[in-house]
Amino acid sequence: MHPAPQHDALDSGPRQAQPGGERLCAATGAVTPVADMIRFVVAPDGTVVPDLKRRLPGRGIWITATRPALRSALARKAFAKSFKREVRVTPDFVESTERLLERAALDALAMVRKARNAVIGFAKTEAALAHDRVVALIRASDAAPDGVRKLDAALRHRTDETGENIAVIGVFSSAQLDLAFGRSNVIHAALLAGHESKTFLARTARFERFQAGVADRLENPGHRERNG
Repeated sequence: MHPAPQHDALDSGPRQAQPGGERLCAATGAVTPVADMIRFVVAPDGTVVPDLKRRLPGRGIWITATRPALRSALARKAFAKSFKREVRVTPDFVESTERLLERAALDALAMVRKARNAVIGFAKTEAALAHDRVVALIRASDAAPDGVRKLDAALRHRTDETGENIAVIGVFSSAQLDLAFGRSNVIHAALLAGHESKTFLARTARFERFQAGVADRLENPGHRERNG
């Protein structure tokens, strides 16, 4: 049984963010799953800050995790109205929130590497698609077309045989992947099943939804490439 939806603009603190719960979006007025939302709190200096991990102290408001919803919240002065006080937002509030979402996804990818649930490089990725429990294929946004075509063919062969849903993620550049994996010239990688991989996929889906302006969740992305 899912927790009952919360219709108050302000929550009672971070512990109220129950998995599977719902909250009222301060921008749209729609009751939305918390997994599709961002919690915001007011810092001691009066600045509104995103609470991506839903752990920051104090009462918070919830906004659907998309660019349009966040821009609507700013236009409607939803933060001041919901918190019932004067608050400050930075001039690049939407852009900085997006950067935090991107950083959270890349940090999760670094944890996948530390957990040894990633194989890196074209040949190793191709071999993993043939033999391992792969949950996602990662390619740099600046990957060469030839390598992309070859791994796409290997992926199609795998999914045609098994019917698996394997996500294909292409929103991060090679430079970003280099930093996340702690090595140079990362173009292709495969993620293996594990808690860390699941966290990365969830955070990446949230980042992509924010960019695309679409609130619907991608529970089973399947063989769908995600490019920025």
